[in-house]
Amino acid sequence: MTTAPRPAAELSADEARRIALRAQGFLGAPDRRAGVRGVLRSLGQVQLDTISVLARSHELIPYARLGAVGRTTVEEAYWTGAHAFEYWSHAACILPVEEWPHFAFRRRAYRNRPHWGHELSPGAYEKVIDQLRDQGPLTATELGGAKNKGEWWDWSDSKVAVERALMYGEVVVTERRGWKRVYDLAERAVPQELLHDELDDAECVRRLVRQAGEALGVGTRADIADYHRIKGEQFDAVVEASGLVPVTVAGWGKPAWADPAALAAEPRGRHRTTLLSPFDSLIWERARTERIFGFTHRLEAYVPKQKRIHGYFAMPVLAGGRLVGRVDPAREGRTLVARQVTLDGPKAVPAVARALREAAEWVGCDAVAVERVDRPELTKDLVAALG
Repeated sequence: MTTAPRPAAELSADEARRIALRAQGFLGAPDRRAGVRGVLRSLGQVQLDTISVLARSHELIPYARLGAVGRTTVEEAYWTGAHAFEYWSHAACILPVEEWPHFAFRRRAYRNRPHWGHELSPGAYEKVIDQLRDQGPLTATELGGAKNKGEWWDWSDSKVAVERALMYGEVVVTERRGWKRVYDLAERAVPQELLHDELDDAECVRRLVRQAGEALGVGTRADIADYHRIKGEQFDAVVEASGLVPVTVAGWGKPAWADPAALAAEPRGRHRTTLLSPFDSLIWERARTERIFGFTHRLEAYVPKQKRIHGYFAMPVLAGGRLVGRVDPAREGRTLVARQVTLDGPKAVPAVARALREAAEWVGCDAVAVERVDRPELTKDLVAALG
């Protein structure tokens, strides 16, 4: 690991928190004119996940920043026209199409150092490419079936082939249809001016490090590298040339870097009050969330039910620039059910009630029910605040 240069600025923990909130779109007036695509460009990626409780995570990300934007509007913003593509970044993510050239380093890595758990029959790869060329965008089912007759991970040849082509960059996902990936040839789906792999690895990583720093506002080596799952040594090799500036943050105990534009003006404006997806880039990295907000959170969807503390899909509540509680939501008909609510204290009640009301209206519910509050004495106040 390289030694960090002399810091350009010293930030208090509170200043760093506010810079991070503004960079992520939670402090100041949202750019409604740019809409969902503006959110995607600003964040540089939106993580996808199969879980759908209140809504799917890629819908929750713009909702948290813009408010009750139409869910159809969200899907159209991602998938209509050549504005975005799906690829492996922090995880499976929707990315602005302008970033296609900067993932050339990852496509090359997959082609040069394949690590596949599935064997592929001779000719299967070429067959899938020919099908897409002849027939246009297709799902894995339409390509010949996604699975064999074994367990769920027993992919068919066509599924293995098209996923391999996706990793290599010969195929892209153009939309999700019933949550199934729809594949097409990159040569058709990606604008021609972007469809090249001319940038070398260092140039790609340098751009992604800069973009991550801008999206986070301020972050440690681990924070910034993790944003697009870049290796620490890759970060070290390009950070000096990335345009990010070294800073120190009180209480962090680690070197940090910031977007110089984030340091140029004091973060001001209105705070969003909202429920956050656990896959939101504001909080997806546990150590960073604890460092910035003093808030420990983890997704418990894959934890055995009897061992869960806060619930299956507990969503942190952001209010006033702080994380003030959690809600584990469910939907029963036209009722949004808060199965479990965690409150930091009485002052959190109005914010949690507001977040629940807004979320219920957004997903088409006309009532909110509360099942359990970690502080039972506050249950009556929360129900009253919900009106």
